[in-house]
Amino acid sequence: MSLPPVFYHYFQTPLPYTRTLALQERLHQIQLSARRTSSHHDILLLLQHRPVYTAGRRQNAEELAAERTRLTQMGADFATTSRGGQLTYHGPGQLVGYPLLDLGRTLPAMGTRDYVCRMQRAIQACLAGEHGLRNVPSEHTGVFLDATTKVASIGVQVRHRLTMHGFAVNVTKEPLAWFDRVVACGLGEVKAGCIELATGKAVRVDDVVEGIIAAFGTMYGRNMERLRVESAGEIGEAIVALEEEALAAGDWPKSPATLPH
Repeated sequence: MSLPPVFYHYFQTPLPYTRTLALQERLHQIQLSARRTSSHHDILLLLQHRPVYTAGRRQNAEELAAERTRLTQMGADFATTSRGGQLTYHGPGQLVGYPLLDLGRTLPAMGTRDYVCRMQRAIQACLAGEHGLRNVPSEHTGVFLDATTKVASIGVQVRHRLTMHGFAVNVTKEPLAWFDRVVACGLGEVKAGCIELATGKAVRVDDVVEGIIAAFGTMYGRNMERLRVESAGEIGEAIVALEEEALAAGDWPKSPATLPH
């Protein structure tokens, strides 16, 4: 039996992180409730965030207290999450993907390791096919252009075989100054790279979206269909509400404040 399509939606305005996390949680609950009738949608949310530093579940509140104070003084938001991984940054100039998939739909059910590996390969395929960028193998999760330059990060959570969180690809140079203020993902020897610097060409986040969608569908063996929010019921209403909130939030910090590293 063929699998249903994955429905994707791309947000045009950078989103506040905590409200986007709340949207993921709400969609997770909708999927869980509808699963008994197999009527739930698999969804891929694509977006940019307003500047935010996020911590993963490996870190405790005590060790993050000083970092929270320092980083929020620069104008960024700060949030703790239940995803894997450690401290990282999200913001404009970076394409973030949140797949909300039911891993139990495949036969046999897809394991978390396979799910993450396919996500990594999808990003690698997009970078190679659309931008001529070859990755190098690394012992660390994510996509590297050389041994010390990381262009994409991955951090996921799986509950009840439903996925949350996902990946982030640095597209423009804008995120790099923010990354310079932290040891991202606990890798002190690694620096953030981006498609724009690696190719030497002006690239917008909008330019990367279609390639990621196509590569994602290929790697997971799924058809990809744009989500029609106007007819998507509760899911569409939640997405529209978040888009309206993002528009009302106005401008965001374009670079970190001049404070000591």
